[in-house]
Amino acid sequence: MGKMSLEELQRLRQSKQHEMSQRETEGKSIEIIVGMGTSGIASGAKLTLDAFVEELSEQNLTNVSVRQTGSMGLDHAEPTVEVKMPGMPDIIYGRVDVETAKKIVRKHVLGKTLVNDHIFDRPAADINK
Repeated sequence: MGKMSLEELQRLRQSKQHEMSQRETEGKSIEIIVGMGTSGIASGAKLTLDAFVEELSEQNLTNVSVRQTGSMGLDHAEPTVEVKMPGMPDIIYGRVDVETAKKIVRKHVLGKTLVNDHIFDRPAADINK
């Protein structure tokens, strides 16, 4: 990589600061947690995490934090993602690629509807009452 100008360095710094602010949880009501265990990473969880960060920025959503965790115990369904938001049950989605991550932001976070074809775990109906 060649030398960067001061302007390029400042743009890079702003971009990375914005990405890091999305990982802060304080004051944010919605959490997206990406499973980043070894099987998750091998299945593309880093691309999934990046897709969430990018889509949230495009949608200008500042009340959502994106963070990572280890394995969620669903290795057969990696990459896995848990979404926690008020008024909806906590959901674990599986086989979340880049397109599915965008769909989760648009349908689940913005539209408050579940992405049924990727749900791998959710509370039992009697717990939701």
